Amino acid sequence: MTPIRHNGSAGSDNDAVLDAVLDAVRDCVLAVGVRRTTLTDVARRAGVSRMTLYRRWPDVRSLVGDLMTREWIGVATGAMPVRRPGMTARELLTEGLVDAVRDFVAHPLFRKILDVDPELLLPYVLDRRGASQEALLGLLADVLREGHTDGSVRRAPVERQARSVLLIVQSFTLSLRTMTDEDDPELSAEAFLGELRGILERTLTP
Repeated sequence: MTPIRHNGSAGSDNDAVLDAVLDAVRDCVLAVGVRRTTLTDVARRAGVSRMTLYRRWPDVRSLVGDLMTREWIGVATGAMPVRRPGMTARELLTEGLVDAVRDFVAHPLFRKILDVDPELLLPYVLDRRGASQEALLGLLADVLREGHTDGSVRRAPVERQARSVLLIVQSFTLSLRTMTDEDDPELSAEAFLGELRGILERTLTP
């Protein structure tokens, strides 16, 4: 879906409707999962007509795709730490990515999809990149370039480096719970996040 741009009151109204619809589909998915969510349910929760939805989304899956894009980008950008004096780009990136994985695996929508509708994530793992992945690659590339400039990040072709970092982080995000044993402190989620931090430090340090 093409994002709605802010352009006066009409744009603001459209953004408000979009947010209401995405909030509604999030509530529906959390309640019953994707397969049991209907556009009628979403329209009722959002307080809009079904035709409003049909003009923009052909089915629930396309609507959920836009919801995932909003939510995943929000998690990733929200995890980036506040810059501290003297903080390098590598520190910013490493800290932000570890926190992002922690926030992802605890995110209610992400957990619900993994539990009930994991097939929704497969196309973005096996076949193609989604809008949220493209946005994350752009964010990674910006910080990596900054790290090349301040000398804190190993120099490499930035697009390849960004994609490699995303592959590492994606694997931890999607599969962390299959490897943890919370009864063993050495195999807890936090222990693995510590390993992730070390992996990122080693791969990014010049």
